[in-house]
Amino acid sequence: MTAPSFPRHSARTLRFTLGVPRNLAVSPDGSRVAFLRAPSGTDRRTMLRVADVTDTVTERVVADPRELTGDDETLSASERARRERAREGAAGIVSYATDREVSRAVFALSGALYVAEMIGPPDVRQLAAHGPVFDPRLDPTGRQIAYVATDRVRVIDVATGLDRELAGQDPGPEVSWGLAEFIAAEEMGRSRGHWWAPDGDALLVARVDTTDVQRWHIADPANPGRAPHEIAYPSAGTRNATVSLHLLNLAGGRVDITWDRAGYEYLAAVHWSSRGAPLLHVQDRRQRNTQVLSVDLGTGVCGVLHHDTDPDWVEFVDGAPCWSRSGELVRAADSAGRRRLFVGERVASGDLQVRAVLGSTFADGETHLLFTASAADPAQIHVHRTGPAGPVRLSDHPGVHNAAAGGRTLVLVSAVPDRVGRRIGISRDGVAVGQIAAVPDEPGFVPKVHRLSAGPRALCTAVLLPRDHMPGTALPVLLDPYGGPHAQRVLASANSFLEPQWWADQGFAVVIADGRGTPGRDAAWERAIAGDLAAPVLEDQVDALHAAAAEFGDLDLSRVAIRGWSFGGYLAALAVLRRPDVFHAAVAGAPVTDWALYDTHYTERYLGTPADNPENYARSSLCTGGVLAPDLVPRPGDPIRPLLLVHGLADDNVVAAHTLQLSAALLAVGRPHQVLPLSGVTHMTPQETVSENLLLLQLDFLRQALAPPPKG
Repeated sequence: MTAPSFPRHSARTLRFTLGVPRNLAVSPDGSRVAFLRAPSGTDRRTMLRVADVTDTVTERVVADPRELTGDDETLSASERARRERAREGAAGIVSYATDREVSRAVFALSGALYVAEMIGPPDVRQLAAHGPVFDPRLDPTGRQIAYVATDRVRVIDVATGLDRELAGQDPGPEVSWGLAEFIAAEEMGRSRGHWWAPDGDALLVARVDTTDVQRWHIADPANPGRAPHEIAYPSAGTRNATVSLHLLNLAGGRVDITWDRAGYEYLAAVHWSSRGAPLLHVQDRRQRNTQVLSVDLGTGVCGVLHHDTDPDWVEFVDGAPCWSRSGELVRAADSAGRRRLFVGERVASGDLQVRAVLGSTFADGETHLLFTASAADPAQIHVHRTGPAGPVRLSDHPGVHNAAAGGRTLVLVSAVPDRVGRRIGISRDGVAVGQIAAVPDEPGFVPKVHRLSAGPRALCTAVLLPRDHMPGTALPVLLDPYGGPHAQRVLASANSFLEPQWWADQGFAVVIADGRGTPGRDAAWERAIAGDLAAPVLEDQVDALHAAAAEFGDLDLSRVAIRGWSFGGYLAALAVLRRPDVFHAAVAGAPVTDWALYDTHYTERYLGTPADNPENYARSSLCTGGVLAPDLVPRPGDPIRPLLLVHGLADDNVVAAHTLQLSAALLAVGRPHQVLPLSGVTHMTPQETVSENLLLLQLDFLRQALAPPPKG
C-alpha cells in the first residue's frame, strides 16, 4: 500500500494529534487519571479511558463511542458551534466532566446523555434526558447532572432519572441560559455557562440576551436553495450580548447576582469551590480594568476583592482567579513587566512569565499551586509549583510542557524539540511510576530547526532548510508566520514544525518569527501593537527575514513569499501590498482585512472602537467598506506581486466578507489577484481532502510565483 503524501497524512491525523492523550483529570487521591484518546493515529473517534496509578500504570477503556452509537454521529447546532470555537476536529467523546472524586463521568454523544463509572468494570448507561443534550456537568457529589437543552438548563438525577427544567429561567426568543456567548467562547476562553455549588444544591447560571446584537447572514452560494444562516455577531463598536448571572436553587429559588454590569460588561471567568465564596472575574468594555468579585449567595451582591488596571489592556490568565487550599485569593497580574502569580499579596512565581494556573499538587508535606511559565526563552514553557523559597521547576528537558495533578500524583505532558510526539509521564511523590501511552501516527521525519534571535529586538526565529539541501544552492524563501497576539509559532517542540519542514522539503527556506504582540516575553512586548496591528508586526517579519539571510547565505532575497491563516493571512496580504520591495508573492488564508468587521473583544483591545479611534483602524486595516487603504493603492512603477486569497464561505469567525471586500477593492484599483473560495468550509479546514488539496494548491501557486525568469 502506497504511503499517503504528507499533506494527506497530516490532514488524516489532524496534524498528528490523534492518538495522543488529552483532557486529563486526576482524582484527588491520585489513584486515577481520566483522559480522552483515539484508538489510533488515524481514527477520529475518541474514547474515554482511565489510567489506574499504583506502583505501575494500567490503562482501561471506560466508554467507546462505537459501542454506544456505532459509526454515526449527529451534532446539534450548539455542539457544532462549540467545536468551532474550540477548534475541535475529532469525533466521538470529545469532552467530558467528572464529579469531585473523578469516580463518575458524564458526556454527550450525538445529543444523548451518558454517565460512566470510573471505578470497577466498564459501566456506561444512557439517561433519558431531553435532547439534544449540550455541556453536561456532574455536581461535585456525583448525584445529579446539569445540562443545556433548547437553551435552558435542566437537571437529571443519576439514580432515579428524574429530569426537570430549573425554575426561574425566563423565556425569550433571543435569550439562552447556561451557554457561553460567542465572545466568551471565541476570545475570553470561557466555554461554559453554568457552575455547580460545591454541595450540589444550586447552580450559578449565565443568562445571555442577544436582542441588541446585530445580525449577519452566512450564505451558502454553492447551494442557492438554502436560506442563509443567521448569526448574532458583535463587530467592533457594536452592541455585545447582555450577560447576567443568577443563582438557581434546586428547590426553586432564584437570586440575581448583581455587580456594576454597565461598567464591567464582560464576564470572563467564574470559580466556585468549597474553599470560599464564588469568584467572578469581570472586565470593562475598553478592557483597561478588571475586578475580582466575591458573591454573597444570600443577597446576590458582589464585593470587590481586587481591581487591576492598565493603560492599554488587562490580560487574562487561564485558571485564575481562584482560591488556594488555604483560602487565599490566587490571581495573575502584570507587575514590573512580568506576568506574575499572586497568592494573597505574595508573589509566588518569581520573575517568570506565567502562562496558566493548573491547580494544586502535594509535595514536601504541603499543598502547592501548579502553574506553567516561561523564563528567558519564550519558546519554552515549563511546569512549576510554588514553594517557600520560590517556584520549583518540575519539567526537566527543554520543550513545551503541561501537567495535571491530584494528591501525590503528577502527570507531566511533554513535547520536546528533538523528538516528534508527546510523552505523558506519571510520577508519585516525585518518583516515576509509568506513562500513559500515546499512539499517534509518525510523520516519518524529525524537523531540523535552526533557532536564532533575529535583529535588534532579538526576535524568536526559526529557519528550516530542505533536509537534502546542498550548501551553495540558492533557495527561495517562504515566511510562514502567525504573527499576532495570543499565539506563538516558534516553540521548542518538534511537532510545531512538521508542516514547515514539509514546505522546506519542497525547495524553500522557511522562516518563522514571533514578533511584537506575541505572548511569552513580557507585558511591553505584547503591548507594542497597541493602536497599530500593522506596522510593528510587519517590520518584525522583515527584520527576521534579513537576519535569517545574514545567517544563512543560501536564502535568495529576490524570491520571497509569505503565507498565513487568520491573523497570519492578514499579515501575508499586508506584506505584499505594503512592502512589495521585500515580498514577491503571498497566500492569505481567511484574512481579517477590515478590523471594523471583526469582533468587539479582540479588536477593541488593540484598536479601541472605530468611532473613537478611526486613525487606528485606518493604519491597521487593508480596506474599509470595500475601499483599499490609501497607502496600499499601487503607484506608477510599483511592482505588482501575486496574491492568492483563500476563504471558507461558512466561516462565522472571520466572515468571507473580509476577503470579498478586499477583492473588490483590489479590482477597483486594477490590482491583479486570485480568490479561492472554499464552499462549506469554516475557519477550520478539518476535511481531509480540503486540507490536503489546499496545501498542494498553495504549493503550486508559490512555485509559479517565485519561479526564476527563463534564461536568455
